[in-house]
Amino acid sequence: MTTDPPYSITEEKIAVYAKALGHPARVFILKFLDEECGCFAGNISEKLPIANSTVSQHLKVLKEAGLIQGTITLPSIKYCINQHNWEEAKALFLDFFTQKGERRLFDC
Repeated sequence: MTTDPPYSITEEKIAVYAKALGHPARVFILKFLDEECGCFAGNISEKLPIANSTVSQHLKVLKEAGLIQGTITLPSIKYCINQHNWEEAKALFLDFFTQKGERRLFDC
């Protein structure tokens, strides 16, 4: 017996974005890219006390979630926040955290 999951597309998108934000290194990377006011082509691993390969894994997760995008211009890769998806994530989280939350807080 196969049934469709009870999750909406919105719930799935929120989960993807939340998972991508689920590690402090990825949150740091997003904040760093945002502070750069555009794109950064340097070595992000110089900003974090972790190995290049670990930074690459975190960048991969953020890219797969659609929160960042990268442009390969050898010998470097330029990373930027994907503004469209970033705005979508902000709107989804805002809506999620403001849904009837105030009323439920005191009903429990």
